[in-house]
Amino acid sequence: MMTRNPRRIAIPAQNKPKLGQNFLASPMACRSIVDALGDLAGRTVVEIGPGKGAITELLAARAGHLIAIELDRELAPRLRQRFASQSHVEILEADVLRVDLSALAPEGEKLLVVGNLPYYITSEILLHLVAHEGAIERAVLMVQREVADRVAAEPGSRDYGLLTVTVQLHGRMEKLLTLPPEAFSPPPEVYSTVLRWSFAPRYAELGVDPAPFEGFLRHCFAQKRKTLANNLRAAGWQPPEIAAALHAAGIAPAARAEALSATELATVWKHLPQTPG
Repeated sequence: MMTRNPRRIAIPAQNKPKLGQNFLASPMACRSIVDALGDLAGRTVVEIGPGKGAITELLAARAGHLIAIELDRELAPRLRQRFASQSHVEILEADVLRVDLSALAPEGEKLLVVGNLPYYITSEILLHLVAHEGAIERAVLMVQREVADRVAAEPGSRDYGLLTVTVQLHGRMEKLLTLPPEAFSPPPEVYSTVLRWSFAPRYAELGVDPAPFEGFLRHCFAQKRKTLANNLRAAGWQPPEIAAALHAAGIAPAARAEALSATELATVWKHLPQTPG
């Protein structure tokens, strides 16, 4: 059941520190997070990083089947003992990045996902969810506020980039609430934001093939200070090809990828040769 999905989108991860967690200690925030998932009756819910079980307790009372994935070797057995009498609660001691989430979804049903994501692997987890998007309907995730600003950013803003486009290609991202450090124990040094991600891939709408288009996006955002044309030229496309594609898409020659929507980038892509050079 546990395997690393081969389809991974290459966005640099943050440096990994020693294993540590900041546990949500606000009952109000816990209820808000669970409420944001919607009706859980009869549904299979996956919780990433249950920690001491503050959210797990609420999920167990509402979900048809709860699978809590906990990496910590001390916390996982405690959770298993705590919920031993509840047969619909499963505690999986594992690294979520090595779990085949698609295999957890019952036939004909999509998962609901919830989690307080570790700051140092937030991007990796988001991309892992993308890799299993076919099995997920909705996710409510707590992330560092700065990451939330990035994934919910608009074209032309300071936070808009490759992670933004990648996440938004796979569904609608909403900011629900922001929590201060005091809502956690121990308090982190940053604010956290709760996001709701409603999965609805846009590749068919945009008329692009996922894998080639993802590769194209990596080229577009390769160097933030460079124009889109310069990044594409560095990737191997010829200047006349680039100029023609930008003109056909109605994009200024000096435009940067950070100023363009997924729709505009897809239009450029469709007017370029499928392979550079």
